[in-house]
Amino acid sequence: METFHEVVGHHSDDALHDLLHELDHDGKVARLRIATKELGRRRFKAVDQDGVEYGVALSRGDELRDGSVLFVSADRAVVVEAEDGETLVLRATSLAGGIQLGWHAGHLHWRVRMDGDSTTVLLDAPREEYLVRIAPWIESGAIEVAE
Repeated sequence: METFHEVVGHHSDDALHDLLHELDHDGKVARLRIATKELGRRRFKAVDQDGVEYGVALSRGDELRDGSVLFVSADRAVVVEAEDGETLVLRATSLAGGIQLGWHAGHLHWRVRMDGDSTTVLLDAPREEYLVRIAPWIESGAIEVAE
């Protein structure tokens, strides 16, 4: 099993972008799909799209994110693809609902992504644990569950 000990760049880096594009076109990019909530880990195993297992053992100075490049050569590359996992999409239907949704998301440290008028919560726990926190505003119609 090949193990990576550092992040060598990011897929958007000017120095890597063109090479990664060519390698991807030739089917020579291994994509390690890692749950977003796991990106903070330093040591773990991951499997690419072809079922090949890799090890990751990073120092404290390296930070994984979507698009991190763990290896690149003229012949192949290994790139991290973050997967959101389960999500909950919420929409405030009133100013009060927006304030409550924003307060809860911030106060409870929910990982969120803002998508226009919707708030997508990246779930780290069962869906019901999030919904129970905002149940009064869902019942009143100030917040609706969009998905």
